[in-house]
Amino acid sequence: MPRFARLIPFVFAACACAGHAAALPDRVILVGDSTMASTTGYGDALCARFTPETACINLARGGRSSGSFRAEGRWDEVQGLLRDGAGFRTTYVLVQFGHNDQPGKPGRSTDFATEFPVNMARYVEEARTLGAEPVLVTPLTRRSFKAGYVHNDLAPWAGAVRGIARSTHTPLVDLNALSLAAVQAMGPKEADKLARSGEHFDYTHVGPLGAERFARIMAQELARQVPALAPALRGQP
Repeated sequence: MPRFARLIPFVFAACACAGHAAALPDRVILVGDSTMASTTGYGDALCARFTPETACINLARGGRSSGSFRAEGRWDEVQGLLRDGAGFRTTYVLVQFGHNDQPGKPGRSTDFATEFPVNMARYVEEARTLGAEPVLVTPLTRRSFKAGYVHNDLAPWAGAVRGIARSTHTPLVDLNALSLAAVQAMGPKEADKLARSGEHFDYTHVGPLGAERFARIMAQELARQVPALAPALRGQP
């Protein structure tokens, strides 16, 4: 048998494997607090903007900080998923904390200088160790106005996340800056429409309108900052 004839089966096998790898879908895992979580945040609305073949898992939970999310074992769940990632081309882990890291929240608050930046950098490092692509997200702004301007009490935490993104060469979605600009432009009356209605009204969490508004901002910026994910994002959910 000619040598090239003996190689044909191997060539076809290699092509089939390459084609299978190219067809694998991406996976996105959301890690964060209530402003990203189901019901109170934008996370589910963001997941709805990915194509059906893209797996989007919202593991954000209300009341969690960069410290308590790990302490409760929730990061262990994420790591378990990452270890079982053979069915996906790339897994992206979006990490957003800051709200509950602020002082005055027993069991959740972290020290701004010694704990918060270490926690965030550790999420990046461990996600990469397990073969995932981390994406840092600055905390969603609160929608409280003072003298006509949005009071951005999360600015220090957003700044810390920007610094970690630079030092670790990690893609960044600066949701704090983008959401702040959007809320400032709409003014307090329109911004109030983004909140949950009824007895649950507050300036932090969002209802359906707010979830959709901030999910759209997230999707647009995510496509810019992580171009490889752009084909997996749809213009409308």
